[in-house]
Amino acid sequence: MLKQKLKSFNIILASGSPRRQQFFKDLDIDFSIKLKEIEEIYPKELKGAEITDFLADLKSKAFKDLQEKDILITSDTIVWLENKALGKPKDAKDAFNMLKALSGKKHEVITSISIKNNSFQKIINDITTVTFKELSNDEINYYINNYKPFDKAGAYGIQEWIGYIGIENIEGSYFNVVGLPVHKLYKELMNL
Repeated sequence: MLKQKLKSFNIILASGSPRRQQFFKDLDIDFSIKLKEIEEIYPKELKGAEITDFLADLKSKAFKDLQEKDILITSDTIVWLENKALGKPKDAKDAFNMLKALSGKKHEVITSISIKNNSFQKIINDITTVTFKELSNDEINYYINNYKPFDKAGAYGIQEWIGYIGIENIEGSYFNVVGLPVHKLYKELMNL
């Protein structure tokens, strides 16, 4: 259905995330992957979805050579805990500290998507509230050692072992926590 709708466009996914790439395959979208290195730096006064909106837009600005039929999709996800953004951990110690901070608390997972071509841009976002149980140090260390969550905001993947044993409640889109609010993306692409 979406494939038919988008057949006259070249869909470009600017993401190295295997999870986002899989979502596009599962939506049956023909797409190419193009990556550009950018420094993900944002103004310190930004909060929550303002950060992910800014970064999704920043990633889109790296593509100066869009053709008429190109539609570029960029995205960014953060974990928002107690008025602080948690990005991807630098190393095992950083991952441990993030998971320890999330333990026994609620946090928000915020993802923004930029949909852009030569004549328009739309930025949408989604927020999901996730509650972790109290995680033991052994559970945190087991997860980090076995799953190496260094490419994930907040140092965890809900679809992995830590999600199975640690997440008590989720309010909002599960897929947003995995890395993309697929339902919102689908709606926007169907409206092109």
